[in-house]
Amino acid sequence: MGEYGDPRLLVELACRAESCGWDGVFIWDHVAYREPGWAVADPYIAVAAIAARTSRVRLGVLVAALARRRPWKFAREMATLDVLSEGRLIVGVGLGSQGQEEFAAFGEDPDPRRRHELIDEGLEIVCGLWSGQRFSYDGRHYQVAESLFLPTPIQQPRPPIWIGGRWPTRRSFRRAARFDGVFPTFEGVGHVELPSPGQLSAAVAYTQSRRDRQQAVFDVVLEGQSDGHDDELVDAYQEVGLTWWIEKLGWFRGPLDFTRKRIEQGPPAR
Repeated sequence: MGEYGDPRLLVELACRAESCGWDGVFIWDHVAYREPGWAVADPYIAVAAIAARTSRVRLGVLVAALARRRPWKFAREMATLDVLSEGRLIVGVGLGSQGQEEFAAFGEDPDPRRRHELIDEGLEIVCGLWSGQRFSYDGRHYQVAESLFLPTPIQQPRPPIWIGGRWPTRRSFRRAARFDGVFPTFEGVGHVELPSPGQLSAAVAYTQSRRDRQQAVFDVVLEGQSDGHDDELVDAYQEVGLTWWIEKLGWFRGPLDFTRKRIEQGPPAR
Protein backbone atom coordinates (compact mmCIF):
# COMPACT_ATOMS: atom_id res chain seq x y z
CA MET A 1 0.00 0.00 0.00
CA GLY A 2 1.03 3.62 -0.32
CA GLU A 3 4.47 3.84 -1.89
CA TYR A 4 4.40 0.04 -2.16
CA GLY A 5 1.14 0.10 -4.13
CA ASP A 6 3.11 -0.02 -7.38
CA PRO A 7 3.30 -3.64 -8.62
CA ARG A 8 6.43 -2.88 -10.64
CA LEU A 9 8.19 -1.90 -7.41
CA LEU A 10 7.06 -5.14 -5.74
CA VAL A 11 8.56 -7.16 -8.58
CA GLU A 12 11.82 -5.21 -8.34
CA LEU A 13 12.05 -5.82 -4.58
CA ALA A 14 11.26 -9.53 -5.02
CA CYS A 15 14.01 -9.97 -7.60
CA ARG A 16 16.40 -8.14 -5.28
CA ALA A 17 15.39 -10.44 -2.41
CA GLU A 18 16.03 -13.56 -4.47
CA SER A 19 19.48 -12.35 -5.48
CA CYS A 20 20.33 -11.49 -1.84
CA GLY A 21 19.61 -14.93 -0.41
CA TRP A 22 16.10 -14.65 1.00
CA ASP A 23 14.00 -17.82 0.92
CA GLY A 24 10.60 -16.30 0.19
CA VAL A 25 8.68 -13.19 -0.81
CA PHE A 26 5.18 -12.56 0.54
CA ILE A 27 2.82 -9.58 0.33
CA TRP A 28 -0.34 -8.50 2.14
CA ASP A 29 -3.92 -8.82 0.88
CA HIS A 30 -5.88 -5.58 0.84
CA VAL A 31 -8.38 -3.94 -1.50
CA ALA A 32 -8.31 -0.65 0.41
CA TYR A 33 -6.40 0.79 3.32
CA ARG A 34 -7.02 3.09 6.26
CA GLU A 35 -4.96 5.93 4.86
CA PRO A 36 -7.14 7.89 2.38
CA GLY A 37 -5.69 8.29 -1.06
CA TRP A 38 -3.15 5.47 -0.76
CA ALA A 39 -2.49 3.29 -3.79
CA VAL A 40 -3.13 -0.44 -3.31
CA ALA A 41 -1.76 -3.15 -5.62
CA ASP A 42 -3.70 -6.34 -6.25
CA PRO A 43 -1.64 -8.97 -4.42
CA TYR A 44 -2.45 -11.91 -6.70
CA ILE A 45 -1.50 -10.13 -9.91
CA ALA A 46 1.66 -8.89 -8.19
CA VAL A 47 2.58 -12.41 -7.05
CA ALA A 48 1.99 -13.75 -10.57
CA ALA A 49 4.42 -11.14 -11.90
CA ILE A 50 6.93 -12.07 -9.19
CA ALA A 51 6.59 -15.75 -10.10
CA ALA A 52 7.38 -14.96 -13.73
CA ARG A 53 10.51 -12.96 -12.83
CA THR A 54 12.02 -15.25 -10.16
CA SER A 55 13.09 -18.89 -10.09
CA ARG A 56 13.93 -19.91 -6.52
CA VAL A 57 12.07 -18.02 -3.78
CA ARG A 58 8.84 -19.34 -2.31
CA LEU A 59 6.03 -16.85 -2.73
CA GLY A 60 2.47 -16.06 -1.81
CA VAL A 61 0.05 -13.75 -0.01
CA LEU A 62 0.10 -13.55 3.79
CA VAL A 63 -2.73 -13.82 4.30
CA ALA A 64 -5.60 -14.11 1.83
CA ALA A 65 -8.90 -12.87 3.25
CA LEU A 66 -10.77 -15.87 1.86
CA ALA A 67 -14.13 -14.70 3.23
CA ARG A 68 -14.27 -12.02 0.53
CA ARG A 69 -13.26 -14.36 -2.30
CA ARG A 70 -15.23 -16.95 -4.26
CA PRO A 71 -13.55 -20.21 -3.22
CA TRP A 72 -13.68 -21.73 -6.72
CA LYS A 73 -12.06 -18.63 -8.22
CA PHE A 74 -9.44 -18.67 -5.48
CA ALA A 75 -8.80 -22.38 -6.14
CA ARG A 76 -8.30 -21.71 -9.84
CA GLU A 77 -5.99 -18.74 -9.21
CA MET A 78 -3.83 -20.60 -6.70
CA ALA A 79 -3.51 -23.69 -8.90
CA THR A 80 -2.47 -21.44 -11.78
CA LEU A 81 0.09 -19.67 -9.57
CA ASP A 82 1.55 -22.97 -8.44
CA VAL A 83 1.99 -24.05 -12.06
CA LEU A 84 3.38 -20.65 -13.09
CA SER A 85 5.91 -20.70 -10.23
CA GLU A 86 6.79 -24.38 -10.81
CA GLY A 87 5.64 -25.41 -7.37
CA ARG A 88 6.87 -22.48 -5.25
CA LEU A 89 3.50 -21.25 -3.94
CA ILE A 90 2.57 -21.08 -0.26
CA VAL A 91 -1.11 -20.30 0.37
CA GLY A 92 -1.82 -18.08 3.37
CA VAL A 93 -5.41 -17.80 4.61
CA GLY A 94 -6.84 -15.71 7.43
CA LEU A 95 -9.83 -13.78 8.69
CA GLY A 96 -8.66 -10.47 7.23
CA SER A 97 -8.48 -7.14 9.00
CA GLN A 98 -10.46 -3.93 8.51
CA GLY A 99 -13.95 -5.35 8.62
CA GLN A 100 -15.55 -1.98 7.94
CA GLU A 101 -13.14 -0.75 5.26
CA GLU A 102 -12.80 -3.99 3.29
CA PHE A 103 -16.05 -5.82 3.94
CA ALA A 104 -18.90 -3.52 5.02
CA ALA A 105 -17.83 -0.70 2.67
CA PHE A 106 -18.41 -3.05 -0.29
CA GLY A 107 -21.65 -4.61 0.91
CA GLU A 108 -20.06 -7.63 2.59
CA ASP A 109 -20.94 -8.81 6.10
CA PRO A 110 -18.05 -7.83 8.42
CA ASP A 111 -19.19 -10.12 11.27
CA PRO A 112 -16.15 -12.23 12.30
CA ARG A 113 -18.28 -15.31 13.07
CA ARG A 114 -19.70 -15.39 9.57
CA ARG A 115 -16.27 -14.78 8.06
CA HIS A 116 -14.92 -17.74 10.03
CA GLU A 117 -17.70 -19.92 8.63
CA LEU A 118 -16.94 -18.77 5.09
CA ILE A 119 -13.25 -19.57 5.54
CA ASP A 120 -13.92 -23.10 6.81
CA GLU A 121 -16.31 -23.90 3.97
CA GLY A 122 -14.07 -22.14 1.47
CA LEU A 123 -11.04 -24.21 2.43
CA GLU A 124 -13.00 -27.44 2.04
CA ILE A 125 -13.98 -26.35 -1.47
CA VAL A 126 -10.48 -25.21 -2.43
CA CYS A 127 -8.89 -28.50 -1.31
CA GLY A 128 -11.65 -30.54 -2.96
CA LEU A 129 -11.25 -28.78 -6.28
CA TRP A 130 -7.46 -29.12 -6.13
CA SER A 131 -7.78 -32.90 -5.84
CA GLY A 132 -8.18 -33.40 -9.58
CA GLN A 133 -11.18 -35.64 -8.86
CA ARG A 134 -14.86 -34.88 -9.39
CA PHE A 135 -16.03 -32.82 -6.44
CA SER A 136 -19.31 -31.42 -5.16
CA TYR A 137 -20.22 -29.51 -2.03
CA ASP A 138 -23.38 -28.57 -0.17
CA GLY A 139 -22.74 -26.24 2.75
CA ARG A 140 -24.51 -23.53 4.67
CA HIS A 141 -22.98 -20.73 2.60
CA TYR A 142 -21.68 -22.38 -0.58
CA GLN A 143 -22.91 -25.00 -3.01
CA VAL A 144 -20.82 -26.55 -5.78
CA ALA A 145 -22.32 -28.86 -8.38
CA GLU A 146 -20.12 -31.78 -9.40
CA SER A 147 -17.05 -30.21 -10.96
CA LEU A 148 -13.63 -31.26 -12.21
CA PHE A 149 -10.83 -28.68 -11.93
CA LEU A 150 -7.69 -29.20 -14.02
CA PRO A 151 -4.81 -28.71 -13.96
CA THR A 152 -4.09 -29.54 -10.34
CA PRO A 153 -1.35 -27.65 -8.49
CA ILE A 154 2.15 -29.00 -9.06
CA GLN A 155 2.66 -29.54 -5.32
CA GLN A 156 0.88 -32.63 -4.09
CA PRO A 157 -1.28 -33.37 -2.26
CA ARG A 158 -1.59 -29.56 -2.29
CA PRO A 159 0.45 -26.39 -1.88
CA PRO A 160 1.21 -25.71 1.80
CA ILE A 161 -1.58 -23.80 3.53
CA TRP A 162 -0.56 -21.48 6.38
CA ILE A 163 -3.38 -20.21 8.57
CA GLY A 164 -3.15 -16.76 10.12
CA GLY A 165 -4.80 -15.94 13.42
CA ARG A 166 -4.72 -13.40 16.24
CA TRP A 167 -3.81 -15.10 19.50
CA PRO A 168 -5.51 -15.77 21.90
CA THR A 169 -8.61 -16.17 19.65
CA ARG A 170 -8.72 -19.96 19.46
CA ARG A 171 -10.80 -20.65 16.36
CA SER A 172 -8.09 -19.71 13.86
CA PHE A 173 -5.59 -21.93 15.67
CA ARG A 174 -7.93 -24.93 15.63
CA ARG A 175 -8.18 -24.33 11.88
CA ALA A 176 -4.39 -24.12 11.58
CA ALA A 177 -4.09 -27.54 13.22
CA ARG A 178 -5.79 -29.07 10.17
CA PHE A 179 -3.34 -27.59 7.68
CA ASP A 180 0.37 -27.03 7.15
CA GLY A 181 1.43 -24.01 9.17
CA VAL A 182 0.40 -21.30 11.61
CA PHE A 183 1.10 -17.59 11.26
CA PRO A 184 0.08 -15.91 14.52
CA THR A 185 -0.21 -12.26 15.40
CA PHE A 186 -0.90 -11.28 18.99
CA GLU A 187 -3.48 -9.19 20.78
CA GLY A 188 -1.80 -6.22 22.43
CA VAL A 189 1.39 -6.44 20.34
CA GLY A 190 1.72 -3.32 18.21
CA HIS A 191 2.49 -2.92 14.53
CA VAL A 192 6.25 -2.65 15.04
CA GLU A 193 6.56 -4.76 18.19
CA LEU A 194 7.41 -8.43 18.69
CA PRO A 195 5.67 -10.96 20.91
CA SER A 196 7.78 -12.70 23.51
CA PRO A 197 9.02 -16.23 22.76
CA GLY A 198 6.63 -17.34 25.50
CA GLN A 199 3.65 -15.88 23.64
CA LEU A 200 4.65 -17.69 20.46
CA SER A 201 5.20 -20.88 22.44
CA ALA A 202 1.66 -20.74 23.87
CA ALA A 203 0.08 -20.30 20.42
CA VAL A 204 2.18 -23.12 18.96
CA ALA A 205 1.49 -25.49 21.86
CA TYR A 206 -2.26 -24.95 21.56
CA THR A 207 -2.17 -25.58 17.81
CA GLN A 208 0.06 -28.64 18.07
CA SER A 209 -2.17 -30.15 20.77
CA ARG A 210 -4.98 -30.33 18.21
CA ARG A 211 -2.98 -31.86 15.37
CA ASP A 212 -2.99 -35.43 14.17
CA ARG A 213 0.47 -36.62 15.15
CA GLN A 214 0.72 -38.53 11.86
CA GLN A 215 0.59 -35.33 9.86
CA ALA A 216 3.64 -34.05 7.98
CA VAL A 217 5.98 -31.20 8.85
CA PHE A 218 4.25 -28.14 10.30
CA ASP A 219 5.55 -24.59 9.78
CA VAL A 220 5.53 -21.90 12.46
CA VAL A 221 5.72 -18.41 10.96
CA LEU A 222 6.39 -15.08 12.67
CA GLU A 223 6.78 -11.58 11.27
CA GLY A 224 9.15 -9.10 12.85
CA GLN A 225 11.97 -6.67 12.29
CA SER A 226 15.68 -7.42 12.42
CA ASP A 227 18.82 -5.66 11.27
CA GLY A 228 20.35 -8.66 9.51
CA HIS A 229 22.66 -9.62 12.36
CA ASP A 230 20.19 -10.61 15.07
CA ASP A 231 21.28 -14.21 15.62
CA GLU A 232 20.01 -14.33 19.18
CA LEU A 233 16.69 -12.72 18.29
CA VAL A 234 15.76 -15.41 15.80
CA ASP A 235 17.32 -18.20 17.88
CA ALA A 236 14.99 -17.42 20.78
CA TYR A 237 11.97 -18.07 18.56
CA GLN A 238 13.49 -21.13 16.89
CA GLU A 239 13.74 -22.70 20.32
CA VAL A 240 9.92 -22.62 20.60
CA GLY A 241 9.28 -23.96 17.10
CA LEU A 242 9.82 -21.13 14.59
CA THR A 243 10.53 -22.34 11.03
CA TRP A 244 9.96 -19.12 9.02
CA TRP A 245 10.97 -15.59 10.01
CA ILE A 246 9.14 -13.00 7.90
CA GLU A 247 11.04 -9.73 7.78
CA LYS A 248 8.28 -7.12 8.02
CA LEU A 249 9.00 -4.33 5.55
CA GLY A 250 6.97 -1.29 4.55
CA TRP A 251 6.53 2.42 5.01
CA PHE A 252 6.70 2.03 8.81
CA ARG A 253 10.38 0.99 8.61
CA GLY A 254 11.55 4.12 6.82
CA PRO A 255 11.96 5.38 3.25
CA LEU A 256 12.15 3.06 0.27
CA ASP A 257 15.94 3.29 0.21
CA PHE A 258 15.94 1.71 3.67
CA THR A 259 13.88 -1.21 2.39
CA ARG A 260 16.26 -1.83 -0.49
CA LYS A 261 19.24 -1.68 1.87
CA ARG A 262 17.61 -4.07 4.38
CA ILE A 263 16.88 -6.57 1.60
CA GLU A 264 20.48 -6.35 0.40
CA GLN A 265 21.74 -7.15 3.93
CA GLY A 266 20.10 -10.55 3.62
CA PRO A 267 18.09 -12.56 6.14
CA PRO A 268 18.98 -12.68 9.83
CA ALA A 269 22.16 -14.65 10.40
CA ARG A 270 21.57 -18.30 11.21
